[in-house]
Amino acid sequence: MNIDPVGQSVGGLKAHVLRRIFHLSMAFIPWIFYQYGDEIGVEWSISKERFASLVVLVIIIGESLRLKLGLVVFGQRQYEATQISALAWGGFSVGLVLLMFEEAKYGYPLIFSLTFIDPLLGEARRMGLDKTKVNLIGTTGAALIWLLCWYLVATPLVLVAIMAPLVVAAESPRLKWIDDNATMLLIPAAVLLIISVWL
Repeated sequence: MNIDPVGQSVGGLKAHVLRRIFHLSMAFIPWIFYQYGDEIGVEWSISKERFASLVVLVIIIGESLRLKLGLVVFGQRQYEATQISALAWGGFSVGLVLLMFEEAKYGYPLIFSLTFIDPLLGEARRMGLDKTKVNLIGTTGAALIWLLCWYLVATPLVLVAIMAPLVVAAESPRLKWIDDNATMLLIPAAVLLIISVWL
């Protein structure tokens, strides 16, 4: 599906910018979860895992209601009136990753890859760069994220070479029934879940 992200957004350029800012702000989610999740859990008398599960359930219910009503709000794209929105796919996938990986060394790079690399790839395409250059930029960016997480949270170094190209490849499929906000997280997460027992 070849979509102009600005023209398709309800609200035009302002909405597109808002989507990008919101996307980048998701970087705070794993930071809050891993750094302060236990403290917040004590305060609210709920474990951070149960809270993540609750958020996922709220997203599923809320998105179901939105689709039933056919609502498209500022920042969303017109086609999202009849299919699961990018926002819902992103929130659902981030929640699943937090539930799958208790260790920050896996959760951080997975979620940061979606947070930063998806907008980077989108803007590179908007600039008219060819597919090879777009993929190279994305893979380099993802490699830097995984390398930084190796340095900061002890993510296994070998994952830089494995996950960086996988993140970019997982963004590539253009499927109507699932957004790249989901594929960019769930495909690498599934691979990581399988190989993490060997690391």
